[in-house]
Amino acid sequence: MIALSNVFKFYRTSGRPKIILDHVTTEFRAGTSYAILGINGAGKSTTMRMLGGTELPNSGKITRKARVSWPLGFAGGLHGALTGRENVQFVARVYGHDPRKVVDFVEDFAEIGAYIDEPFKTYSSGMMQRLAFGLSMAIDFECYLIDEVTAVGDARFQARCLEEFDKRRERSDIIMVSHSMETIRSYCKRAIVLAHGAIHEFSNIDDAIELYKKLNQ
Repeated sequence: MIALSNVFKFYRTSGRPKIILDHVTTEFRAGTSYAILGINGAGKSTTMRMLGGTELPNSGKITRKARVSWPLGFAGGLHGALTGRENVQFVARVYGHDPRKVVDFVEDFAEIGAYIDEPFKTYSSGMMQRLAFGLSMAIDFECYLIDEVTAVGDARFQARCLEEFDKRRERSDIIMVSHSMETIRSYCKRAIVLAHGAIHEFSNIDDAIELYKKLNQ
């Protein structure tokens, strides 16, 4: 589904390189849902953005053999000067969907009212996430990237997000970052733990959680 070949990713912080992935080669296989675990700063969100193509590695190659979502709730790819409606229509056309149907779905789901016709840059962060999540649910993906997105909005909206997402995961794979071990156990069959630029893959979720807890000590 998604293959990483000798992927190297780093940032410079205070003049020193912070290595996220140190020449990593691995594969996220189709038909399996994965968790990504790691202590704060290990690079979980960066890795998710690279898997979705919204951020590039410094070297190496990432190959996608499935239609992969952007990280759910990630609004960085939407244009601030365009209205919410115009952003949704543009993304719908890119993915070959009917813009009218996608707009109808997002309007109903995001619940931002007349703001759908206001410039995206005027939105609050919560409204941005609502629109981005609704847009993610309106497009059919074979793999959804989830980065703690279920925390968007109030309890009622969170419940609606989970209900809609559960419909999608019946027919799609997921790659998930979450601090909730209960959520990880419920949604994922395999896990990788990020540590010091390397990844450690586990077929047993509890073994991955045990390593994650040791790293947090």
